[in-house]
Amino acid sequence: MPETNPVQRWRKPLLILEFSALAVLLISMGWFSSRTDTGEPLNPAWLLIPAAASLAVFISFIGLMYLRWVVAAAAERRVRHKIVFSLLVITLLGVWAFGIANTWMSLSSA
Repeated sequence: MPETNPVQRWRKPLLILEFSALAVLLISMGWFSSRTDTGEPLNPAWLLIPAAASLAVFISFIGLMYLRWVVAAAAERRVRHKIVFSLLVITLLGVWAFGIANTWMSLSSA
């Protein structure tokens, strides 16, 4: 069945990205956990893997939310939805950046 809205073609790639990035995030967390059990120090550059994976999860989640919330809104309410959605995106990405910055700062002070 063909999709009625051409924007909806992004749904499947975003879902694939989200779950692939989530798998990478969980695998990296498991790997880090096994590395700390051995007592070997971990090179901070390895933290780029979960940082990039978590960003990909956030971006795909935001993309899917945009499709579900803003694109599906009625034309007369779309501007309001875009404003609220933009504030939500700024908040989510700000929280992500704050978490990443705190992680890197805690590594440099340790």
